[in-house]
Amino acid sequence: MTADGTKGFDLARLLAGRGGERYDLHARHLNHQLPRMLRTIGFDKIYERAEGAYFWDSDGQDYLDMLAGFGVMGVGRHHPVVRKALHDVLDASLADLTRFDCPPLPGLLAEKLLSYAPHLDRVFFGNSGTEAVETALKFARYATGRPRVLYCSHAFHGLTAGSLSVNGEDGFRDGFAPLLPDTEVPMGDLEALERELGRGDVAALVIEPVQGKGVQMPPPGYLLAAQELLHRHRALLIADEVQTGIGRTGEFFAYQHERGVEPDLVCVAKALSGGYVPVGATLGKDWIFKKIYSSMDRVLVHSASFGSNAQAMAAGLAVLAVMEDERIVANARDTGELLRSRLAALVGTYELLHEVRGRGLMIGIEFGKPKSLGLRSRWAMLQAARKGLFAQMVVVPLLQKHRILTQVSGDHLEVIKLIPPLIIGEREVDRFVTAFTAVMDDAHGGGTLMWDFGRTLVKQAVGGR
Repeated sequence: MTADGTKGFDLARLLAGRGGERYDLHARHLNHQLPRMLRTIGFDKIYERAEGAYFWDSDGQDYLDMLAGFGVMGVGRHHPVVRKALHDVLDASLADLTRFDCPPLPGLLAEKLLSYAPHLDRVFFGNSGTEAVETALKFARYATGRPRVLYCSHAFHGLTAGSLSVNGEDGFRDGFAPLLPDTEVPMGDLEALERELGRGDVAALVIEPVQGKGVQMPPPGYLLAAQELLHRHRALLIADEVQTGIGRTGEFFAYQHERGVEPDLVCVAKALSGGYVPVGATLGKDWIFKKIYSSMDRVLVHSASFGSNAQAMAAGLAVLAVMEDERIVANARDTGELLRSRLAALVGTYELLHEVRGRGLMIGIEFGKPKSLGLRSRWAMLQAARKGLFAQMVVVPLLQKHRILTQVSGDHLEVIKLIPPLIIGEREVDRFVTAFTAVMDDAHGGGTLMWDFGRTLVKQAVGGR
């Protein structure tokens, strides 16, 4: 029944009749803390539609998206090429997911993906980034016959049980033990890596070429040196490119910024979906796949019910076509450098602004302790309540005053991460830098709105302990 009691399903009528209940529905039936959090920070907006790098609310006001659904919307929202591909694949009425045939779309998407990583040979398709990581963990363990995977401090590789075992943040892990017997090593510390490898039970090191949490990069040369150490000890290098891949950093894969790095397994997801159909992919070397699928008896030893579905494959193929036709990777590199350099130029102007770093359109803006007495006392108030509150104080006026959606880079971090759609250009850079400058002026000029909101956040933080 529809909302008015008539038979059949009418999506437009359902949304028109009950769309206004969205926050109450979430509070009653889903994660009840989400609407509570959104209302606390003033993010409880109602967005009516989206296109490219923008949302529009019910009043017709536009909002610049500098978050891209945590990196999912690489080619922007509702890209016409991806949208048409999905209409086409639905209209084709393909015999999809029979499980006992070899449809063409998965093979075509695998072929295209592998063309960007010519040292790799085969692909497994799943449904998400964490599933791509789970696949890599399983494959590395089985292929090497070893139980332990190394991961870096502050890493984020997903939240299912296996990928949580290589998550470098206790806040995500607390209460979910026991996990797999994996081991944390500091990113960039080759001695720590070699020490663990010397124990002889390490299957692999899994690493983000640019860490999502804090937008931290390994030192130059680390990936190549780590790869050489791993291979010397008959262990594998897994590159988690779930967020950094598909052009985000100005190369198709972020590991390609360092010449000679050729991971044994590469995990991708997010932007490959076009923002429509969840998809994850694990790319790997031929010998690894042949060891996993070593006989016909093991043909389904690792599979996914919805893996390789036609809609996801069509979306992925369309995304890669858009990437090439519109020179998305080059745009990410050039626009990212413009945005990063303009923000970095502000570091000397604002004492609360400590560093701007990143690659391509993955940029971290880090705040830190100011020097002047008045600002230092306010900073201390926030830090005493909860680290990360100042960054949240910047995020809120960017949305409420300037209609720009951003978010902090992780819990207890004074870092804002910018991961906008890869299609943005100079107009969006101008809008963001102008807004960010205004917010920084307010914070440094004794403006009351930001610091009053800071006191509200302090009360929330203290009350939530």
